[in-house]
Amino acid sequence: MVPSRHRVVAVTRELADTVTFELEPIDRALDPPEPGQFNMVYAFGQGEVPISVSGDPARGDTVVHTIRSVGATTQALCALGPGDVVGLRGPYGRGWDVERARGRDVVVIGGGIGFAPLRPIVHRILEDRQAYGRVNVLVGARSPETLLYRAELEEWRARSDLSVEVTVDRAGPEWRGDVGVVTGLIARAAIDPAGTVAFLCGPEIMMRFAANALTGRGVSPGDIEVSLERNMKCAIAQCGHCQLGPIFVCREGPVGTWERLQPLLAVRGL
Repeated sequence: MVPSRHRVVAVTRELADTVTFELEPIDRALDPPEPGQFNMVYAFGQGEVPISVSGDPARGDTVVHTIRSVGATTQALCALGPGDVVGLRGPYGRGWDVERARGRDVVVIGGGIGFAPLRPIVHRILEDRQAYGRVNVLVGARSPETLLYRAELEEWRARSDLSVEVTVDRAGPEWRGDVGVVTGLIARAAIDPAGTVAFLCGPEIMMRFAANALTGRGVSPGDIEVSLERNMKCAIAQCGHCQLGPIFVCREGPVGTWERLQPLLAVRGL
């Protein structure tokens, strides 16, 4: 429960309200996180918040987090620069089961800031690309101006072994891409439904429709993984803030299969 001090070594301004931090340990290094896991990030004098890891898993010397300013603590974190110090504890939770996708087709679907926890999946797949089948990366944003990791998406799109599709809810005449919700891209994804693993992260309503579209194409609910966002405080399943029915999201999530989580998300108020 004691945070380990980490120094900010690099800051990338992704969007007007979103930054990516690269952190190096001062006191002690944390255990290497798996894609989909999260750390509790502490802004000294302000508080701590759960933030998913968003960097390349192969780079074990630093920890990367992408943070959007939505409250007092995240606002304080987003105001930091190189040389500033934060506290980290973790990693916590259950991450993406990328290993189960080996030898199979993969669909990665992200909406808004929800693409940040999915980014490590793509990095891991590209490090051993021949071990996977067809890979589809589907990304949605509110507008071109709010599209996360735009330069990196262009690099991926230029590859011949990766299909990257991007859509926005609204755009001006200068936008040449798709307009509409990200679930509209699923119908044209080149996959073998019986041999596909899908990873989803974004607004809960987006994940519902995306999971339904995938199952409609024949993908098994047990092969669809989603990442939940709940109010986590202790991160060790003691405070109850993140309880969803019988599970604690900080310990048994944030990632789980649609087969397991859909009945819980169908209950109003949970």
